[in-house]
Amino acid sequence: MNTAKIKGKMRENGVTYKDIASSKVWDCAVPTVSLKINGKRPIYLDEANALANLLHLTTDEYYQYFFASKIA
Repeated sequence: MNTAKIKGKMRENGVTYKDIASSKVWDCAVPTVSLKINGKRPIYLDEANALANLLHLTTDEYYQYFFASKIA
């Protein structure tokens, strides 16, 4: 997952952790969102899909943000 790109897209769209934690998106606590966005806990596919919808990601952005492989 590319945390920097996700956070950038969040800023671009004015989306906060509280927005993501809402019952309409992930339905969880704000600290859980922080842990997931920062890579401390896994983001499941349904959560990635909900976040992608909230951030209005294109198909290409979706793969770049959630499935980008890191090359040393």
